[in-house]
Amino acid sequence: MKKVKILLPFLSLTLFVLSCGPKIYKSSEFDGALARHKTVAILPADVTMQLRPNEAKKLSSEQIADLTQKTGFDIQDKMYSWFLRRSGKFEYTVNFQDVNRTNALLKNAGISYQDLASKDRAEIAKILGVDAVLQNRSRMEKPMSEGAAVAVGVIFGAWGNTNKVETTINIHDGKSAGLLWKYDYEASGSVGSSTTKLVDALMRNASKKFPYSAK
Repeated sequence: MKKVKILLPFLSLTLFVLSCGPKIYKSSEFDGALARHKTVAILPADVTMQLRPNEAKKLSSEQIADLTQKTGFDIQDKMYSWFLRRSGKFEYTVNFQDVNRTNALLKNAGISYQDLASKDRAEIAKILGVDAVLQNRSRMEKPMSEGAAVAVGVIFGAWGNTNKVETTINIHDGKSAGLLWKYDYEASGSVGSSTTKLVDALMRNASKKFPYSAK
């Protein structure tokens, strides 16, 4: 009986850790698509901010939209930089399109940040001249970027230093537009205090299963 009593807390803890772990989806079509992929574009992140009622009252809808957009572009830039910094250490089977080129092509095509959520991924891939598109989606409780907050006249310190963020990496095929790979991750505490910490934590964990990492 004593052994059972000792094991039960351990099993409960194990189940808790597993239930809180990242969730991964991989399409049965991914391996076939992977062989075709040479260039991948990283889109601006799709960001949603769920501010508390008393915090939301301090900002207009235009200011919230501005915060959201700035954070989305900030996450995009941090993700691209993450891949660049590690390209010498970890080889990838694809090239990642320069985000400045990605954003310029989207702008020239008349696709705004707000349009991205409803645009067909195959159409976007064709405009960008890539084989697949990667996008982060993040749902957060407060702004993360100090620069974005200051841009709309908000003192960042008033928001606190931590944030809970539900974040996802999605990879869509540029030919079929189908979802090929999805990685869900939840960050909180100091990890959610800035886009740099968020992206570093997300990519460190995702890289273990990242489909474009050379084997």
